[in-house]
Amino acid sequence: MELKDLIEFEKATKRGRRESVRLGTSLIFIVAIMLYASLSIGIQGPHGVMLIIAAMIGGYMAMNIGANDVANNVGPAVGSKAITMAGAIFIAAIFEMAGALIAGGDVVATVQKGIINPAAIAGTDRFIWLMTAALLAGAIWLNIATAFGAPVSTTHSIIGAVLGAGIAAGGIDAANWGKMVGIVSSWVISPVLGGLIAAGFLYWIKRTITYRADMVAAARRMVPILIGIMAFSFSAYLMIKGLGKVWKVGLGTALGTGVVVGLVTHWLMGISVTRKLPTLENTKQSINTLFIVPLIFAAALLSFAHGANDVANAVGPLAAIADAVQSGHVGTKASIPLWVMMVGAVGIAIGLMLYGPKLIRTVGSEITELDQMRAFCIAMAAALTVIVASQLGLPVSSTHIAVGGVFGVGFLREYIKQSYSKMIEEIKDHHVGADKEVVEEFLDRFGKASLNEKRLMLQKLKTHAEAADLTKFERKRIKQVYRQQLVKRSALIKIAAAWVITVPVSGTLAAMIYFMIYGMVHS
Repeated sequence: MELKDLIEFEKATKRGRRESVRLGTSLIFIVAIMLYASLSIGIQGPHGVMLIIAAMIGGYMAMNIGANDVANNVGPAVGSKAITMAGAIFIAAIFEMAGALIAGGDVVATVQKGIINPAAIAGTDRFIWLMTAALLAGAIWLNIATAFGAPVSTTHSIIGAVLGAGIAAGGIDAANWGKMVGIVSSWVISPVLGGLIAAGFLYWIKRTITYRADMVAAARRMVPILIGIMAFSFSAYLMIKGLGKVWKVGLGTALGTGVVVGLVTHWLMGISVTRKLPTLENTKQSINTLFIVPLIFAAALLSFAHGANDVANAVGPLAAIADAVQSGHVGTKASIPLWVMMVGAVGIAIGLMLYGPKLIRTVGSEITELDQMRAFCIAMAAALTVIVASQLGLPVSSTHIAVGGVFGVGFLREYIKQSYSKMIEEIKDHHVGADKEVVEEFLDRFGKASLNEKRLMLQKLKTHAEAADLTKFERKRIKQVYRQQLVKRSALIKIAAAWVITVPVSGTLAAMIYFMIYGMVHS
């Protein structure tokens, strides 16, 4: 066997070993849940068996949430190289667990978002089968989406699964179709709001910093303001969403606290940026470094809020099953035992560490190219969209917001690049026949000019110069330049398709699993 064949064989076996380690660790976690549930809870009979099975499925669901959904919090920071993959996974795992255990709440609704009426389900047994089927179906769909590299909403996955299993158990009238209208609307609301806010902040940064002749002076003025706004938005976001289950505060209190934190942060950042001025160069890359630390904080805070909110997607159905088993009836609310919360928190962290890098790379680098400024804008969109949507009563998905923000900054860059290339085309149109040095000198001055100066230069050019035709080859080449695509269209199609089919697919899977359980019990 030749050396290159040995190298290829070694690579193949190395990949196999990594997969074996991932699978083995996952199985150990699931078996540990099974042993704890069977030895410590002390519930016997068919209900005890169902609770053990549900606990194992809950752990599987939690790992899939960690593998898929957490990428939205840290993907942009990793893609912009503000933090390494290992650092992002460590920070996210710690803060996801902290959010789940500290602020995850001790009570959840037994039926997520009220989309199924528990009174329509005949008996406790059917409710337990329903929630078990929903939990397994939601986890399977998340696993499939992760394998295909598609970030999807875990909330929508479990909602679709509960809806499908609920209809299978209680008929079409068991569903609350009014709630489903709001959920479907979030498919559009979330990514559009996230994309618009992220693109708006990026355009603001470009107009006030990177399009200025003296970017360092512009950054000295604007960066403290931007970071102050970020501190305001994240403080309000955490109080409304991240800590909402521990400390109930009104919108006014949250916004007021955010204003105070934002002003203090603005003052501190002013001092920090002033100290860094001697080391900064008048380049975009140098200005980007000012956003690295804020991005790390953003990744940590988004992970904390995600753990506090989305842990219910993993343990909510399990808590509902545990409550039904122990109480013997179906209630609208269920307390979350500590062991159930630990299953969710630890499962999310394990799933993130074992399988999270694939989706982190998808969100961070496979949709569009990100730098620290663009990643900062996506983080801002994630916090501000939730605040605005909460106030307006609009249903939103954190996954859709973050991914929408990535697409928003990408499409804005496309638009700006295309507009600039069209300007260059106009300049070359008006300089046909001129010396090459004259054209290059004008283009050099044009590139360094501010936006207003560029506009004036183009106006003057049009008033005293006659347009001349370029050759067919030159026009074709220029069109290829300004039609360049900075957003990967295949990623857009794949992710949009996954979003649209999430509820139907998870619902269909859940209905099939429910009928399988029903058939096995009654066989």
